[in-house]
Amino acid sequence: MNGLSKESVTFLEIDESGELQRIDNFLFRYLKGVPKSHIYRILRGEVRVNKKRVNQTYRLKLGDVVRIPPIRVAEKEAVPQTYIPAVELPILYEDDALVVLNKPSGLAVHGGSGVSFGVIEQMRRARPAAKFLELVHRLDRETSGVLLLAKKRSALTAMHEIMREGMSDKRYLTLVLGQWHNARQHVKLPLFKFDTPEGEKRVMVRDDGKSAHTIFTLQKSWPGYSLLEAELKTGRTHQIRVHLSHLGFPIAGDDKYGDFARNRELMKQGLKRMFLHAHSISFNHPLTGESLQINAPLPPELQGFVDKLDAVRG
Repeated sequence: MNGLSKESVTFLEIDESGELQRIDNFLFRYLKGVPKSHIYRILRGEVRVNKKRVNQTYRLKLGDVVRIPPIRVAEKEAVPQTYIPAVELPILYEDDALVVLNKPSGLAVHGGSGVSFGVIEQMRRARPAAKFLELVHRLDRETSGVLLLAKKRSALTAMHEIMREGMSDKRYLTLVLGQWHNARQHVKLPLFKFDTPEGEKRVMVRDDGKSAHTIFTLQKSWPGYSLLEAELKTGRTHQIRVHLSHLGFPIAGDDKYGDFARNRELMKQGLKRMFLHAHSISFNHPLTGESLQINAPLPPELQGFVDKLDAVRG
C-alpha cells in the first residue's frame, strides 16, 4: 500500500505544549490524517505512557514519555498551503504564561468559515519558536480590543476555569442609536443560535435559548446616540449586539443586527465599522494569583467619531 508511514516506534517526551492535554486529543493532533477509530484502537493496545497502558481520558504530565507504535496512513493529495503573514499585533501585557493583544477591527481571531487565517495563525507564524500559543477566548471579527492568548497549557486551562466560574470581569464600550435613559441596567434575555437560509450564523432572543446576562452602564449621551459600557456576566455569541438590538438600541455600524439605513449614513459621516470595543479585562493571574487589570483605549477611528459628536453638540 502506498502511503506515508512512521515505520518505527516513536517515543515522545511531553513538554509544555502537551502538558495537561488528554492523551486521545494529543494523539489526534500528533497523528493528523489517522482515523479516530484507529487511534482509539492503538490506545487500547499499543500506546504506552511511561511504559504503562492508560485510559483515553488520561491527562499528560510534563516529562511523560509516550510510546506510539508504527502507523501507516493513506497518502493524501498535496494541498496548496495558504500564505500566512507573520504579524505581531499591539501587545498590552505579556509574561511567561499570557500575552494580551489589542486586536484591530476587521481581523478574525482564527481561520475558518471562509477566512484563511486570523490572529492566532499570524501570531504563531511570527513566533516560530513558541511551543504553545492558543486563544483563551474569542472576539467577533468586527470587534476590536483586549484579546487573551495563553503561552502554556496550564495557563489556558486555568483561564478557562476563571472565566467559567465568573471570576473575570470583561467590559466593552459601544455606541448605540437612540437615547438610553437608565444609568445602570441589567439585561437578562435568553439567546438562541440558528442558521440563516444562506448558511450564516445568527442569534436571536428566544425563550428556549441559553441564559444571557449583560449589565449596561450609561457613559455619555448625545441627541440620537448613547455611549454605553457593557459588562458581560455570560459569554454568549453576539450577546451584546443582540441584547441591544432587541431592546431597540442597535449598535452603530452593526452589519448583522443594526439599522442598515442609518449605517449607510454613518459611513458618510466617517464611521466605517461597528462601534464595539473590548476596552478592559480584570482577573487574578492563572498561575501567580496576581491581580491584573488590562485596558485598551478606544482606537482612533472610534475616538474620532465621539469627538465629532462632542464638536457638533458644542
